Amino acid sequence: MAAILLASALGVCLPFLVKNIKFLHPEKDIYFLIKAFAAGVILATGFIHVLPDAYESLRSPCLSENPWRKFPFTGFIAMLSAIGTLMMEAFATGYQKRSDLRKAQPVNADHDEETNGAHAGHVHGSALVLERLDSSDLIRHRIISQARIRLDLQVLELGIVVHSVIIGVSLGASESSSTIKPLIAALSFHQFFEGLGLGGCIFQAKFKHRTVIIMVLFFSFTTPSGIAIGIGISSIYNENSPTALLVQGFLLSASAGILIYMALVDLLAADFMNPKMLCNFRLQVGANFTLLLGASLMSVLARWGGS
Repeated sequence: MAAILLASALGVCLPFLVKNIKFLHPEKDIYFLIKAFAAGVILATGFIHVLPDAYESLRSPCLSENPWRKFPFTGFIAMLSAIGTLMMEAFATGYQKRSDLRKAQPVNADHDEETNGAHAGHVHGSALVLERLDSSDLIRHRIISQARIRLDLQVLELGIVVHSVIIGVSLGASESSSTIKPLIAALSFHQFFEGLGLGGCIFQAKFKHRTVIIMVLFFSFTTPSGIAIGIGISSIYNENSPTALLVQGFLLSASAGILIYMALVDLLAADFMNPKMLCNFRLQVGANFTLLLGASLMSVLARWGGS
């Protein structure tokens, strides 16, 4: 519990701890590489770690053949959760944009002319109007971007938290030291870089200090809390009971869909389509390399950990 708590807290706090170090500041190029690595870890978590576990749960021989082995529920639920995430983001962003557009007030050119006292000022006033409109558009885009980042963050944290609690319960309920030791190493690595990706999003969202502290604590304690619950119920927990298999399979499938969508769309696409990266070939190559490195390492660790 202590090892995983420390890894989780360090990962999610790292973007804030290094913000005053010029070389490692979250706005620097190096952070694109770190975020790509973390996104690779999250992507591999969804595909290699969570999805196969969900498949095993919903295809277990402990469940009746009809309907659980007649229909691919794992992929179906993961697909629905990814589509649902997309719809939620689209509707929330659209609502925010429409709301901001309704609030936008037009600028009066005559008022600008009078204020600036320029009689040749129609042109000058028009320039001020355009400048103010551009400024208004910029403010609206920033507001919409912040709203989108916050929504993305909440959905990403939901997927991570569901997964973290489930693996915590599974680890806590395990009584085999040969399973526990490698799994702790894999989970510590996983939680650190999953936290790093989440911490980067929290940093970008520019929440108030109180909100940041709550979110950091919430993420840091989810897996240790799951482990504590698992230890507490280890004597009565039957992971092969139909109810446990169905609940775990459904939650893991939905979590996998969310994690895969968020890693590809909101973490990778946002950074890989960033003009700063598109104009820097070396940064593109580096980000692709660290993405593949993170995905590969997490894939190896996920399977090595026996999960």
